[in-house]
Amino acid sequence: MHTPTDEQAHAVDTFRDGHHMVLQAGAGTGKTSTLGLLAASTRRRGRYLAFNKDIADDAAARFPRSVQCRTAHATAFAALGHRFARRLSSPRHSAWRVGHALGVGAPLRIGDHEISHRTLSHTVLRTVTRFCQSADNTPAPHHVPTLRRLSTPSERDQLAEAVLPFVGKAWKDLQNPDDGVVRFEHDHYLKMWALTEPRIEADFLLLDEAQDTNPVLEQVFAAQRGHAQLVMVGDSAQAIYGWRGARDVMTGFDATHLTLTRSFRFGPLLAEQANRWLALTDAPIRLTGTDTIPTKVGLVICPDAVLCRTNIGVMTEVMRQLESGRRVALARGGQTLLALARAARDLKEGQRTSHPELVLFASWGELQEYAEYDPAGRDLQPFVELVDTHGPEAIIAAVDALTGEDKAEVTISTAHKAKGREWLKVRIADDFPPPPDSDQLDDSGHPIPEPVSDTDARLAYVAVTRARTQLDLGGLAWIENQPAPVDGA
Repeated sequence: MHTPTDEQAHAVDTFRDGHHMVLQAGAGTGKTSTLGLLAASTRRRGRYLAFNKDIADDAAARFPRSVQCRTAHATAFAALGHRFARRLSSPRHSAWRVGHALGVGAPLRIGDHEISHRTLSHTVLRTVTRFCQSADNTPAPHHVPTLRRLSTPSERDQLAEAVLPFVGKAWKDLQNPDDGVVRFEHDHYLKMWALTEPRIEADFLLLDEAQDTNPVLEQVFAAQRGHAQLVMVGDSAQAIYGWRGARDVMTGFDATHLTLTRSFRFGPLLAEQANRWLALTDAPIRLTGTDTIPTKVGLVICPDAVLCRTNIGVMTEVMRQLESGRRVALARGGQTLLALARAARDLKEGQRTSHPELVLFASWGELQEYAEYDPAGRDLQPFVELVDTHGPEAIIAAVDALTGEDKAEVTISTAHKAKGREWLKVRIADDFPPPPDSDQLDDSGHPIPEPVSDTDARLAYVAVTRARTQLDLGGLAWIENQPAPVDGA
């Protein structure tokens, strides 16, 4: 352990004084090491709630024995989830069979669209998941996911009205610890535990990755304020999981707010790149790099990792790297790409698909038209072009040709899945588009680009801060031509 920085020492002093704390820790700034310093500074009993099991195990090796290191799910399992162990190990059933057992039978007509019983079944189960991620006591219409092509409020209301009665049946089914028709998942017992308004017995609680906390866990954590010192740690600028129910709970939390800004991962040049994106968000920090790490920003011919914005971009990059003869790995496997390719194959063969993104398309031609002409379908255009160019079978074969990361020459990942990781040499893929032009013109008569969205800036910040020694901006190089924002403006 290096000598603590002034920021780390200040965090320890504040913790010893008993204040609730929010610790904004930028990329590579020694977040876990700082939490270890906090834990080692006291003999009180603590709990550390980690984002995943690997992080919890790593922390357990660093923290004193007086601090119990677990994920939120492990905490909930010990308290309540163990009663459902039998159901957790039950065999999987297809969603349509589960839906049939719940009473989902006939298709549903909404406007010009027929919603099949398979799609309804998928929607019921996805609604249960969204409810479990929320802080709500009962399922509600806003938990029902939006289906592509159901665009009006009336259509969405009709879908919710049809789905919610079956969601109620599913949730009731899940309460039986011994038997049931709905596949029991870990999020189910976490929600059940949260609904009991649990008291976590500890003198202090450390919540890691707080910027990506689901409302269900936020509710449990905040409820411990009366008897435990609460410490949130994370990086608000890395809050990139809002699309799956997470939200940044740090910024508005009632506590003493501190920062960690010196990155031990990379040098000053990369810190400059990170700060360009931080300036486009509401992030309360700016980073400084470590002078002894000579990180370079420029062309990288043979990267250790290529980071993409979308799964479609990943698919494109995998095929490009395989065609160049490199051994390619995919972060967290290729099941997402495989599902997309199989969905495309079904549609091209004139069959419906159960893929949640594509369930309302009756044919490949219908999807092509939607992607080309409907503004809501523009994000599917690269996928359509890829399938039209290579065909589903070639994509499936490419996934089969992947190797493990331990044997690969290059790892392909979305920026989302790269979060928390680092590589020596990183290239940013080409699927990070610049903001579109606005209808405003500059003094030379050229269109002024729209501002970079907060969501895009956060994702770019995560992507560029994965590199240690070399970064190729690639698809984010357009930032070089963007006017620098004025901090505080």
